[in-house]
Amino acid sequence: YPEAGGQVGDVGALIAEAGAADVTETQRPVPGLVLHRVTVRRGRLRVGDAVRAAVDAPRRRLTMKNHTATHLLHAALRNTLGDHVKQAGSLVAPDRLRFDFTHFSPITPQEIARIEAAVNAQIWETRAVATQVMGLDEALASGAMALFGEKYGEQVRVVSVPGFSTELCGGTHVAATGEIGLCRIVAQGGVAAGVRRIEAVTGPGAYEAVKRDAELLAETAARLKTRPSDVVEKAQNHFKKGAALY
Repeated sequence: YPEAGGQVGDVGALIAEAGAADVTETQRPVPGLVLHRVTVRRGRLRVGDAVRAAVDAPRRRLTMKNHTATHLLHAALRNTLGDHVKQAGSLVAPDRLRFDFTHFSPITPQEIARIEAAVNAQIWETRAVATQVMGLDEALASGAMALFGEKYGEQVRVVSVPGFSTELCGGTHVAATGEIGLCRIVAQGGVAAGVRRIEAVTGPGAYEAVKRDAELLAETAARLKTRPSDVVEKAQNHFKKGAALY
């Protein structure tokens, strides 16, 4: 998969009898052509050589988790905040996802909690992720979300979690939502007038985020000489009555 639609490109290796190269970047300069940028690490590669292309599979699996989670996040945002929410940019990488969208006010902690819960509910139900190639008009008539300003051909690929999310997408995805494991929203804020941004992690990254939060809470509790469940109350007692806790 080349870099496209916010998803980073694959990396890996090209291996031949006479040489081998690390694929460090994949781009699509024109439709139908995937350009591999490589660093030769052994011998030489010549025009006409038969090569074995090996994708970095663990890295791609992490990207797949984040890409499907991005679709779930988009749907959860629309269900929670309203149909005015539209994608305004994204990054899908192995270690994180970033999603920019149209919205005209800050998102409350309660809304973030509802959005995160909705995404994880779809993950824990282990819903099948379906892909289908169809005509553009048919895809739009089916309710598939298209990106404003994006150029599409007559045939498009539709990726859906039936009953929850349907989008036009050429990227790579998990076969079932359960493969994502867990999604954790780690940041949100504004990036421009009328545009908000959410950053999230999934799978191992989500586990590490939860672990870091638990360790921080435990350390704070130890310093306050109390239990983690009593941290807020104990901290508030350190301030004078009426003082704000920040």
